[in-house]
Amino acid sequence: MTEEEKIVMVKAMSDETDDAVISAFLSAAGEELYHYVDPFETTAKEDVLEQYGFAQAKLAAYRLNKRGWDFEVSHNENGIGRSYETGDIPASILKELTPKAGVV
Repeated sequence: MTEEEKIVMVKAMSDETDDAVISAFLSAAGEELYHYVDPFETTAKEDVLEQYGFAQAKLAAYRLNKRGWDFEVSHNENGIGRSYETGDIPASILKELTPKAGVV
């Protein structure tokens, strides 16, 4: 998946239209996914992000959509409730990833 395709996907999943902001969130999501999947950095980052491009776009959109509500666990106001998955990467995205392991 190309960067342009990821940007289009994130735009569709969020209200953000600024390509620079989306690129920044995609970059941060890519770094986080790369270090989760390959903590020992034995694989090229580009290969990991090519494999998990959809998960990268989903994580970037997730972060964009919860901007301003960072780390919120629960919120109720006037009948509207918000809560976010625990952890840094949501469980719905983690289940798509296969981390590498190695002998220490």
